[in-house]
Amino acid sequence: MSEPARQYPPTDTGPRPASGPLRDWLAAMKAQVPASAENPAEPVRRGPRIEPARPEPGWSPRVVEGRGIRAEDPDLAELMAENLMLKAKLDLESDREDALKAKLAEEIRALRTHVREEVGLLENFRAERDRILAECDGLRAERDAAQAESARFEAERDASREECDLWRARAEALAQPLFQARR
Repeated sequence: MSEPARQYPPTDTGPRPASGPLRDWLAAMKAQVPASAENPAEPVRRGPRIEPARPEPGWSPRVVEGRGIRAEDPDLAELMAENLMLKAKLDLESDREDALKAKLAEEIRALRTHVREEVGLLENFRAERDRILAECDGLRAERDAAQAESARFEAERDASREECDLWRARAEALAQPLFQARR
């Protein structure tokens, strides 16, 4: 039977160079990997090998033991690290967006309150204007009534003067023969 293939530690040569934080993360991950996984000094102990029974001399499939835990592909580790970094950035951006939304909602509430106050003041000004216009209309009506009454009084005065002048002329006409000297 053949021996299982040896496992070699993964090499750091990848198609893409690792960025600064990614490189630090990979170095920390590699430092945490147990030494037995990186350098198998002892052969892995396995349970007793099961050999197939040989009742028939014909062909039978060869049983090969499964490979041990294989080391992660460096590209996969880089992708996982990049994925974790992107998730962290996404969470950070999500938190920033939530904070901005909260601040925007607060500003909108303040603006709505201000607009309500301004609309209330505008309604008060309109009511005051309408009251003043109604008062002005009342004063105009009083003025027009006073002008009409004044015109009526002037007409009565003129009529009284004319009547007075008429009576004066009559009185003078009647009194003239009394005061004339006789000849």
